[in-house]
Amino acid sequence: MSLSRLEKDIIVFLQGNKEDSFSVEQLSQHFNYRGTKNYKKLIKALAFLERIGEIQLTSEGHFKAFSSNEEVIGVYRANEKGFGFVSHEEGESDFFVPRGKNGGAMEGDTVRVRIVKHVNPTTGKGSEAQVLEVIDRKVSQLVGEFYGFNQEERETTGYVGYIKPQGEFPDETKIFIRPDGIHPANHTICIVEIAEYPDSHKPNEMVGLVTKEIGHKDAPGVDILAVLFQFGIPHEFPKEVVKESEAVEQTIKSEEIQGRKDLRDQLIITIDGADAKDLDDAISLEKISDKEYQLGVHIADVSHYVRPDTAIDREAYERGTSVYLTDRVVPMLPQRLSNGICSLNPHEDRLSLTCEMVINNQGQVIKHRIFKSVIHSSYRMTYSDVNAILDGDPTLRQDYQEIVPMLEDMAELHDILYQMRRHRGALDFDAPEAKILVDEKGHPTEIVLRERFTSERLIESFMLAANETVAKDYLAKQLPFIYRIHEQPDSNKIDRFAEFISSFGVILRGNTEDMAPRALQEALKQVKGEDYEQAVSTMMLRSMQQAKYSDEAAGHFGLAAEDYTHFTSPIRRYPDLIVHRLISQYLLGNPSNKEISKLEDQLPAIATHASKMERRAVDAERETDALKKAEYMMDKVGESFWGTISSVTSFGIFVALPNTVEGLVSIQNLDDDYYHFNPEHMLLIGERTHKIFRIGQRVKIEVGNVSIEDRQIDFKLIEAEAVEGIDPKIIQSSTKNKKKNKSNRQNKSNKANPKMGKNLAGKKISAKGNFKKAKRTKKKKY
Repeated sequence: MSLSRLEKDIIVFLQGNKEDSFSVEQLSQHFNYRGTKNYKKLIKALAFLERIGEIQLTSEGHFKAFSSNEEVIGVYRANEKGFGFVSHEEGESDFFVPRGKNGGAMEGDTVRVRIVKHVNPTTGKGSEAQVLEVIDRKVSQLVGEFYGFNQEERETTGYVGYIKPQGEFPDETKIFIRPDGIHPANHTICIVEIAEYPDSHKPNEMVGLVTKEIGHKDAPGVDILAVLFQFGIPHEFPKEVVKESEAVEQTIKSEEIQGRKDLRDQLIITIDGADAKDLDDAISLEKISDKEYQLGVHIADVSHYVRPDTAIDREAYERGTSVYLTDRVVPMLPQRLSNGICSLNPHEDRLSLTCEMVINNQGQVIKHRIFKSVIHSSYRMTYSDVNAILDGDPTLRQDYQEIVPMLEDMAELHDILYQMRRHRGALDFDAPEAKILVDEKGHPTEIVLRERFTSERLIESFMLAANETVAKDYLAKQLPFIYRIHEQPDSNKIDRFAEFISSFGVILRGNTEDMAPRALQEALKQVKGEDYEQAVSTMMLRSMQQAKYSDEAAGHFGLAAEDYTHFTSPIRRYPDLIVHRLISQYLLGNPSNKEISKLEDQLPAIATHASKMERRAVDAERETDALKKAEYMMDKVGESFWGTISSVTSFGIFVALPNTVEGLVSIQNLDDDYYHFNPEHMLLIGERTHKIFRIGQRVKIEVGNVSIEDRQIDFKLIEAEAVEGIDPKIIQSSTKNKKKNKSNRQNKSNKANPKMGKNLAGKKISAKGNFKKAKRTKKKKY
C-alpha cells in the first residue's frame, strides 16, 4: 500500500510523539496545512490512516500513534466456540480474541495481549487482540467426564484416557490423564489436577491426573456436585468450622440481652416461602395515624455469633453467599447457625438488629432508629397464607385473626412505598422466574413459574426501605461502610437499546449520556402487556451495569435511590454480615482515627471479593438451571410448542417457551430463503421473501435435539405469526444507506462545509479541532 507524503509525515510525527495525542487544529498548525483546500487534504489523510489502522482516534477526539506492539494486561473470558474476550479496564470495551489467537488461555486467566486491530470506541465493540502470554492461571483443576483408552491406546499414548471438561471449552478440548493418579471407570465425573496447560501449538489439549471421583454421571446428585466443583464452590464445611459451630449455644443467656431493647412483647412475625429454613428477617407494624406508620424491620444479629477472624468467619468470607441450586442450598453458614440460633423461628427468643422507621403516607421515612434488640416472633407466616388472607380466605382469617389487621395495614403501606419508588423512577423488571421441580433422584419433573403477589412484594418493599434507611444513616455520619451500588448505564449501550426499541415504536426520551431511570421506566410502561414485553425488559437489563458492592456510595440506578446497602440478609450474604458488624461497632461509640483507617483499608477488598463470589453463585445457578432444563426437555424431542422469539442473532433465533425454557432455531434450518441480520433492530430479513423474524414474535417450534452435556436445546421452526408494522424494504434500504454513508465518510469530507469533515465513526471535525459525536452535538432525545 503506497501512502502520500502527507500520510507518511503524519505517521512519522505521531510515532515520534507516542505518549501524546493531537487535535486537528494542532496537526494543521504543525504541518502548516491551513486554508480550506489544505485542511480538507489533512482531514482526508487522517480519516484514511485511521481506517487502515495506522493511527487511532481517542475518546476525546484527538489523534495519536497506533503501534502494532501496543500491549495490555487483562483477564481472559472464554467462549465454547473457541474465541474469547479480554477485560482490561472498567468502563472500556473488552478486546475480542479470535479463535486460534488465545495462546492457550483459559477462562479467568490473566493474560498479556497485543492489539492487532483497533475498532473505534463509539461502536461499543472491542478492538481485536492476540494473547501473547498467560501471566497467571486462574484454575489448577477442572471437572469433567472420563473416557477410558483401551490397552493399545494406553500403550501408544502413555495415558489412561481423557476427560472432556465442563465449562466454556470447544468440543474438541481434551485433558489426557496420566497413569499416576486415580484410574476412574468410564463416564465417571472427576476432578483433574492440571499438569500441562494448553499452548499456542496445542490450544485444545491438556495433561493432568485424576485426584477425585465425584461419581458416575448418571448417579443421583452427581450433576449438581459437578457444577459445584466446576465453579469451585465448597459444599462441605471444614472440621474446624463444624467444631466452632457445635460450640455455639442454641439458647440465649440473660447476659446476652443486656444493653438491647426488649421487643419481646411486640407483635412480630416472619413471612417467607413455605420451604425456607433460614429466617433472617421479621417485621412489625403499627399504624400511628391516618398519615403515619411505624415499621419495624428486625434482622437476625448474626454478627453476635460470627466473630471476626474465627474459622466460621473465614469460611463465610470465602463463600461470600449462600448458593441455591434447584433442589438444594449450599449455605454460607453451618446449619447449626443458619437454621438454628440465628434463624428467627417462631416462639423463640432471638437476638436481632432493628431498623425502626416512621413512614408518612407519601412513602417518606421521616424518623428512624437503628438499635440492637431481642425479639420473640409470634407467627411463622408463609407467602401463600398471607396472600390468601389478604384475598379474604375466611378460614385463614379466623385462624390468624390476631394479625389480620396488621397484615392489611402492611399491604396498605407496601402500596404507598411502591408508588413512591415508581414516582421517583425505580425500574420494576419483574421477569418470570422458573422453579424446577425434581423427584427424589434429582430428575426434573416440572417447570413452573414463581408468581409474586402482595405478600412477596410487601416484604420486598419493607426490606428496600430498611436497606435505604441504613445506608443514608451511615453515609450522613461519614463512617466507613459497605454499599450496594448500581451505576449509571454506559451511554453507548443505551444508544443501541434506544435504536432497538424504536422498531417497536417506542421512543426513549432523555440524554443517553445521563439517562434518568424514569425514562427507562416509561419505556417499560409502553410495552406492558405486549408479546415483546419480556424481550424488551431483558434487552434493557443487558444495557445496565452489574450491581456490586463498594465502600463508596455511588447510588442505585435501578432503584432510583441515592444511597443503598444490603442489611437484611446476614445469614446468606457476607456483605450484610459486615454491615451488621460495622453497625454494632458504631453503636458502641465513634471509632478512633486508627480504627477508621483500618476499616478503610479492609472494606474495598471485602466488597470486591463479595461481588466476585456473588457472580460465581449466579453463574453456578444459571449453569444448573440450563442443565436441568435440558434434562427436562430430553423426552420432549419431536413435540411442538408455541413460544416467543427472545433474541435474534446472525446465526439464528432463540425462542423462549412459556416455562422459560429457551432453544435455538439455527439460521441453517431457515432454508426457505437467505436471511440477512439487521443488528440495529435485531431482525432477520429474508432476501427474496422479505419475511421478518423479530424479538417478541410468536412462533411454533418442534423440539429437535437436546444435549445435556452442552446444556443446549435445538428447535425447528414450524410456523410464525406475521410481523406487522415493519416494512422490510425500508429497513434494508436504511441499512444500505448507512453502509454507503459510512463508506463515503471514510473517503470524503463534508462538502456542505469545507471547514467541517467527518471521520469514520461519524464524528464531526470542526475547524477548531474539536471532535464531537455527530449524534451528540445536541443532547440526544429519543
